[in-house]
Amino acid sequence: MFEIAARVIAFFYELVPNYSFAIAMVAVVVMLLITPLTLKSTKGMLEMQRLQPEMKKLQQQFKGDRQQLNAGMMKLYQEHKVNPLASCLPLLAQMPVFIIMFQALSGLIKRDSTGNFLPKFLNKNSDIYLSLVGKTEMLSFGIDLSKTPLNAMRDDFLSGLIYALLVLLLAGLYLVQQRMIASRAVSPTMSANQAKLMQYMPVAFAFFQVWLPTSLIVYYMTQAVIRIVQQQYITQRFYKKDGSLGKQAQEASAVAREMKDSPKFEKKNKNDKKDSETSDQKFVSKRVTPPKNNSVPSSSRRPKPPGKNRSGFVQKKNKPNQ
Repeated sequence: MFEIAARVIAFFYELVPNYSFAIAMVAVVVMLLITPLTLKSTKGMLEMQRLQPEMKKLQQQFKGDRQQLNAGMMKLYQEHKVNPLASCLPLLAQMPVFIIMFQALSGLIKRDSTGNFLPKFLNKNSDIYLSLVGKTEMLSFGIDLSKTPLNAMRDDFLSGLIYALLVLLLAGLYLVQQRMIASRAVSPTMSANQAKLMQYMPVAFAFFQVWLPTSLIVYYMTQAVIRIVQQQYITQRFYKKDGSLGKQAQEASAVAREMKDSPKFEKKNKNDKKDSETSDQKFVSKRVTPPKNNSVPSSSRRPKPPGKNRSGFVQKKNKPNQ
């Protein structure tokens, strides 16, 4: 798989002998392959959000009974033909792609014992291999893509600022993308602080790129631009029209949030559950004193000492004649 990814990079380098162009075109190919999964997962996520009020009712109805809750959830999914795992498809697809591309790009700048490039996973007759082997820099538009931003600023702070600017640009692209998602999403289970955390986590990920080669920053920046275009398309397709799937999901999420924050709804469900439980049970008397004419005395009742409260009639035993 690493060799296939490296060959794709080499193919685009032969078309245009520029490292940034070759890496960016590989990112475009990857995103085109993942886009159908992204659209399918978005639709599945919106269908799940549309069911949130019903799911909330099931959670209140079967609170404390995990088995009944799971059975109710599965029945709900089957009735509405919803796959709860559909939203995980892009994430599952991107993880192996991330590992493959990381290894392939790192292999391009593999160095030998003398510090010169000795690329891995490439055909030794390819143009990109011949352009890198024996060299110490991977220059594109005056930027060494083999350097990490941190090392670039350590070597020369002023010239290294362009590397830091790339990291900031990547963080800005991630922020725009997450704000586009956050402007549409209404989650009844997520607080405002959690929403902000989810929004800024990708931005924090961008700053970790200061320890990684700049070639990876070019790859992620291209992907971020394509994701912004994807999010704009998703907004137009699922949210713009009245009665669209996205509008229905937003309305359902708002209803579920009101149900979550409403104490009357929770109290009503508790009372309904209590009434249903007591109706199925037999009536049990709460009488603690033994009934009259009961031949079996209560073992837990302590005898009272003689006194005013004791009955005046006491049967006396006849004394034996002396």
